[in-house]
Amino acid sequence: MIFKKWSVLAIMMVMLGTILAGCGGSASNEQVMRVVIGGEPETLDPAKMTGVPEGNYAQAMFEGLTELDAQALPVAAAAEKWEISPDGLKYIFHLRANKWSNGDEVTAKDFEYAWKRLLNPTTAAEYAYMLFPIKGAEAYNSGKGSSDAVGVKAVDDHTLEVNLERPTSYFLASLTHSSTYPVNQKVVEANNEWATDVSTLIGNGPFKVSEWVHGSKLVMVKNDQYWNKDKVKLAKLEWTLVEEMGTALSMFENNQLDFAYEPPMTEVERLKKENKLQFSKIVGTYYYEFNNKKAPFDNPKVRKAFSLAIDRATLVKNVLHDVHKPAYAWIPFGFTDPTNKKDFREEGGALFKENIEEAKKLLAEAGYPDGQGLPPITLLYNTNENHKAIAEAVQEMWKKNLGVNVELQNQEWKVYLGARKSGDFQVARAGWNGDYADPMTFGDDIVTASGNNYGKYSSPAYDKFIETAQNSNDQTVRMQALHDADKTVMDDMGVMPIYFYTDYYCLNPKAKGLIASPTSIYNFKYVTIQE
Repeated sequence: MIFKKWSVLAIMMVMLGTILAGCGGSASNEQVMRVVIGGEPETLDPAKMTGVPEGNYAQAMFEGLTELDAQALPVAAAAEKWEISPDGLKYIFHLRANKWSNGDEVTAKDFEYAWKRLLNPTTAAEYAYMLFPIKGAEAYNSGKGSSDAVGVKAVDDHTLEVNLERPTSYFLASLTHSSTYPVNQKVVEANNEWATDVSTLIGNGPFKVSEWVHGSKLVMVKNDQYWNKDKVKLAKLEWTLVEEMGTALSMFENNQLDFAYEPPMTEVERLKKENKLQFSKIVGTYYYEFNNKKAPFDNPKVRKAFSLAIDRATLVKNVLHDVHKPAYAWIPFGFTDPTNKKDFREEGGALFKENIEEAKKLLAEAGYPDGQGLPPITLLYNTNENHKAIAEAVQEMWKKNLGVNVELQNQEWKVYLGARKSGDFQVARAGWNGDYADPMTFGDDIVTASGNNYGKYSSPAYDKFIETAQNSNDQTVRMQALHDADKTVMDDMGVMPIYFYTDYYCLNPKAKGLIASPTSIYNFKYVTIQE
């Protein structure tokens, strides 16, 4: 029944596209980029968003102090330049002259306000920890300190002083993340619903929102107030909001889209042969999140049994068409160890391997021989053909290898995010892409206090290793602590890695200048459509 629904919808979209093309809607010479990267955003408030689609929408609307260039290195963006003290504890950022999309001047005070708002406990921001390297930030966020004690201060309209608790080698890279974008204080404080109203969605980036048809499309036009507007060639950026990637692919192949993110795996081989697929490196792990606070997954033996019973190599080959790599650790490939320039994951190697006999033994030791006595198990995933195919393969492996019946449940993006945040799940599909170019972006995601740790994995030993890595300026000590943390969470199987991501997408060959970052955030600022 679901397949029929997609097919009918795809046919309707194709017919609509034909009508529009006949009317000349997409035949205009106007520079327009038409994109699908996901569904309806949970929010467009930088302090409250968490998903990859939202991060991409925000990247177009806002600009942080730094951004990633084509080599994935942080470069000047809203900040024109900066100085760092010899001990690495003080940063002085000098902002460019720039304006918000409503004409207000962008000032250092906007950054100070946005960062303290992110840290304010009443904001309940999952990404508050991104700023914890700043002096007094974690204390304020935990209710033990004050806003005035946070080490960020607007010296004047164009100078921002930041004092850190500890030297943080990845601090400039972390400022490319959407959670650190500025917001317009006057606009935010005038309307609690500012992030859902087109008239108040004020940004400082290359595009501004002109239309938002909920559940259908998000339209952005070039922001003529943007400091670097002469480099922005696109007049319009149109985001179609659909979660069914089969529909997105049909639209792409009927010239209704210029960019379709992660088409269905069932189409990958054909798209490869037709040279319609592009790949880019990404630091990301696709995993299943256990609810560590509820039986039976509060027992590490049950978690390990479920993990050891999955044949990842077969799944990657047969379901994922070898686009991705099987994951036998939490931290993925793609991070460079600064002490020896080797890949962090290659150095750490595989931290576990599948073993069905061991899985059965662990399940029996936990009190569930051959799965007997287990409560009904439900696996939650968000609406997407690929997630469904993976879940069905895993469901079959758990049945075959452990004798466990698992029910599958899919939910739309916003509902699924809400269920995970509230802990209303047993096992949930999840993915984590690095927010910056350091393995710490995976390490601190699942510490006990992390707002993104929806599975509530908690280990004093793990937290201690991460704390050691955060507090040391010795790269050898840092890397070893991160390896130790990685091994600890895999020994506990606090989360269950399935594969390491490779980003793949369909891109109109006429679209030039797209920057694909290893964080799965695409920069459309320099894109042109060449005829």
